[in-house]
Amino acid sequence: MITQNQIVKLIFGLKIKQLRNKKKFNPQELAGLCGISNSYLNEIEKGKKYPKADKIMALAEALGVNYDELVSLKLTKKLEPIQEFLNSHIIKEFPLEMFGIEPAKLVELISNAPVKMNAFISTFMEIARNYEMKQEHFFFASLRSYQEMHDNYFEDLEKSVDEFLNEFKIKWKAPLDRKYLYDILENRYGYTIDKGQLHANKSLMGFRSVYLQAGRKLLINDGLTESQKAFLLAREIAFNYLNMPERPLTSPPYKADSFDEVLNNFRSSYFAVALLMNRDHVIADIQKLFRNAAWDEKYFLGLLGKYAASPEMFLHRFTNLLPKFFGISNLFFLRFSHQSKSSFYSLTKELHLSRLHNPHGNELNEHYCRRWISIRIIEELKTKIKKSGSHNKPLAGIQISKYWETKNEYLCLSLAKPNTPAPNSHISVTIGFLIDENLRKKIHFLDDPKIITKWVNETCERCPIEDCRERVAAPVQINRQNQVDNIEKTLAELS
Repeated sequence: MITQNQIVKLIFGLKIKQLRNKKKFNPQELAGLCGISNSYLNEIEKGKKYPKADKIMALAEALGVNYDELVSLKLTKKLEPIQEFLNSHIIKEFPLEMFGIEPAKLVELISNAPVKMNAFISTFMEIARNYEMKQEHFFFASLRSYQEMHDNYFEDLEKSVDEFLNEFKIKWKAPLDRKYLYDILENRYGYTIDKGQLHANKSLMGFRSVYLQAGRKLLINDGLTESQKAFLLAREIAFNYLNMPERPLTSPPYKADSFDEVLNNFRSSYFAVALLMNRDHVIADIQKLFRNAAWDEKYFLGLLGKYAASPEMFLHRFTNLLPKFFGISNLFFLRFSHQSKSSFYSLTKELHLSRLHNPHGNELNEHYCRRWISIRIIEELKTKIKKSGSHNKPLAGIQISKYWETKNEYLCLSLAKPNTPAPNSHISVTIGFLIDENLRKKIHFLDDPKIITKWVNETCERCPIEDCRERVAAPVQINRQNQVDNIEKTLAELS
């Protein structure tokens, strides 16, 4: 993260370089006038050095400005976007080192071409404002990129789980006894756990948990499933065991004040899932699932029950282990949510280890393709609920999705269930594997003739498929593009 000291150095260096160019001095001339070396001036202009008061006075005299003007943190109007960017919460919190970027290198990049960087930053900031992008959008996008960089597998967290089990003398077996979690939180970390207060409060019942720091009190929504409660307990243990005080106080978080908060929430969640779904056991079960010559839905759902896991926890654990231990890294994970009386589906979580980014989120209020198994399985769930009045067991589905006008095909496994505790709300989670020769060697049931294949696309608004019975909106974006194509064709024919 860029420190305030680095920002001060960078702004000072930018001002020196801008004033030097305005005076038409080359570096050697200005350095000579101020009694400093050319190399030292170069480091000042790149934001690496900040001179002492006597040298600042010499620079001010040579450049024809007063001392206070030179040391102020205000840039000229021409470079104001750079100043806004550097002082924004986003850049101060952005974990450059996590992506292998030294803050000094970013400083050098800006100082080497301030005018061009100014134009780029102005464009970036304007797009962010126009689309009402908030700092948490950048934080969560950064986190997804971080996960993708590491194929969503983190050995340090896996080792921490092993050390935790050894320290507390827990012999792991499926499912993990939830009594361990309550005992450790209450007796080791001094927690008080309340299951009634949150569920009874109408304004807060949408939260799964709330942590009250003052009394180390954890409020858990009693309307949750046992697997959801277990995850929250394990995540709370992680915050303490991994010593991460900067954390969200609610689940789900309703805001993100810093990237560390977002990152720590992810790390604690990863720890919780790894604790509840032991790595070695899950690897063995996945191997058995993949060795079957035919798709075995009963076995698949049986694994979900074996670990007493939520569908999201279950499939997300697949994304941790498949790249590292099965060599299957071309995959994606999606979570959709849906309100019964709404025609819209919201893509609330996505991860693309394949880097192909389809399907992907769309914030333009367009209608996602109803041919996706992720959406179709929610419709099936709603039908079952309508017929029986309730359906609390997860529903499983499988499909081969071929993306329209591309060569990309994915094997998609999906789970859907009511979105506890939200009324009349449903979610689905899907893991998709890019079908290639590597996948065919690893998953034996891939050629099961019972697995249906469907052509799919992004959204109805962007889909040219004419005979689609599932379409719920006109292809307005396609029509607009056709109009542009016709205009260009007509213009090209003019003589």
